[in-house]
Amino acid sequence: MTSGPQPDRQPDPQPDRRPDPQLDPRPDPRPGPETVDLLIGLLEQARARPLPSATTVLAIDGPSGSGKTTLADELIRVLHRREPGTAALVRLEDLYPGWDGLRAATGRLATEVLPALTRGETARYARWDWTADRYGVIQDEVPAKEVTIVEGVGAGALAAAPMVSALVFLDAPEQVRHARAMARDGEGYRPHWERWAAQELAYFAQDRPHERADLLLLPGSVQGRALR
Repeated sequence: MTSGPQPDRQPDPQPDRRPDPQLDPRPDPRPGPETVDLLIGLLEQARARPLPSATTVLAIDGPSGSGKTTLADELIRVLHRREPGTAALVRLEDLYPGWDGLRAATGRLATEVLPALTRGETARYARWDWTADRYGVIQDEVPAKEVTIVEGVGAGALAAAPMVSALVFLDAPEQVRHARAMARDGEGYRPHWERWAAQELAYFAQDRPHERADLLLLPGSVQGRALR
């Protein structure tokens, strides 16, 4: 039994339950503004340096499901809002010649795409038709802009490194990346996961983009030369 009115009880403070983008199993959760601001700052540093190139190239690399595409899309959205018409996007997904084509795509990036863009010319290349399992009739064209964002596994390949102004590498736990990839690409990806992962491991071991990254975005931490 109570005696008299009781003071209003304030609810217990709840912990911040916003998901960590690097641990969230949803398909490539949208990166926070702090992450995008880091990339904007990295781009500004790269653009401030005198470069023998018509474009500043930012490569976003990392294994499948780590969040590269979503991060690149958000970065492009912010750049278009701040500086309309200054940025172009190249997706490695359009360069892979099928499920065994990771290494071939890095060669295409270094010979068919970036040389033209760094000369200030439009890059033209055949896009892979994943449904027909062959090169399609679509010819992709990427115009030369002040900034070029390259995203996908292989974006930080050694063959392309002389033309890359800054490199970002993302990673996340394998189970999180697997869940994201299945949710994003559907069951059609499931039988190819290990096949593709083996190519990723070989590429990472040989080209070691994570060791050369200016920014290394890992679960719960940000590292890299750009922070020093």
